[in-house]
Amino acid sequence: MEKRILGKTGMEVSVLGFGAAEIGYEGATQTTVDRLMQEALDAGLNAVDTAECYLTSEEMLGQSVSHRRSEFFLFTKCGHEGTFYNPAWSKPEIKASLDRSLRRLKTDYVDLLQLHSCSKEVLEKGEVVEALLELKQSGKVRFIGYSGDGVDARYAVEMDVFETLQTSLSIFDQECIDLTLPLAREKGMGVIAKRPIGNAVWRFPSRPDNSYVVEYWERMRALGYDFLDGSSESIGARALRFTYSVPGVHTMIVGTKVPGRWRSNALLLEKGPLSQSEMDAIREQWLQVSKGKNWVGQV
Repeated sequence: MEKRILGKTGMEVSVLGFGAAEIGYEGATQTTVDRLMQEALDAGLNAVDTAECYLTSEEMLGQSVSHRRSEFFLFTKCGHEGTFYNPAWSKPEIKASLDRSLRRLKTDYVDLLQLHSCSKEVLEKGEVVEALLELKQSGKVRFIGYSGDGVDARYAVEMDVFETLQTSLSIFDQECIDLTLPLAREKGMGVIAKRPIGNAVWRFPSRPDNSYVVEYWERMRALGYDFLDGSSESIGARALRFTYSVPGVHTMIVGTKVPGRWRSNALLLEKGPLSQSEMDAIREQWLQVSKGKNWVGQV
C-alpha cells in the first residue's frame, strides 16, 4: 500500500488508515475486530485511529493487535470522557483520559494524541495545550494533533503547536480545502482526512433515520454530481480518489466493521488520482451549491 510522510512527524503512514469509531459505535464483536485488524495490517495498512469516546473501540483494539504494536502507528483522541457528549478539557482530565486509553490499548505510548473537536474558546485558555505538551515530554505521546473542523480547526492550525490536523474531507465536505489545508501545508503539518467517502451515503435510496449520516445524504441530493447515477462501486471509487487527490492529504481514515473492505478500498485507488478536469468539476459543483449554506465538517 502506498505510504506518505505525515508532515513534520516523519511517520510514513499508509494512505488508507483504519478508523475505529464504527467498531465501537456499531457493536462489532471481538472476533470481527480481530479479523478486520489482522487483514488490515497484513495488507500494509499502518495507521490506526481511535478515541476514548468510541465506546469499546480502544479495548477491542488492545485485545486484537497489541501484540503487533511495532507494525502500526496508533492515534487516539481525548477531551470527552466515556461519550462524546461529556466534555473533559481540564489538564487532570486530559492526563487521566490518556492513562485510560493506554490501559485499554495495552501499550505504554501512542504515536499521536489529538484534541477531539475542541472549541476555539477552550483552546484560547491554553490548559489543553499545556496538558498535551507535558504528556509529550513524559514520553507517553510522540506527537500532538488537533481533530476538528471549521473556524475552530483554523484557529488550531494558526496556533502553530499541533503537528497534525485531522479534518473532514470528501466530495460532500470540502470546506477545509480553502479554510485550513493551505495553512496546514504551509506549516508542514501532517493532514489526516476523516470521512473521506462521506459515510457512503449513496447506499441509502431514501432519507436515512440515522442522524450520523443524514446530513451528508441531504448534501448529496443537493449537489447532484453526475457520477452519482453510477454503481455503488464506481461512486465509491470516485469519492475516495477525490480525497486522495487533494494536495496535502497524507492518510484517509476509513471506518468499517466489514472484513475484506480494506482490500477493496485499496483496489479503488489503483487508478491513482483523479484527472484535473474531474477534480475541477467536483470542486465547481461544490462551490456553486454550497454557497450561502452552513456546510461545516461533521463531528
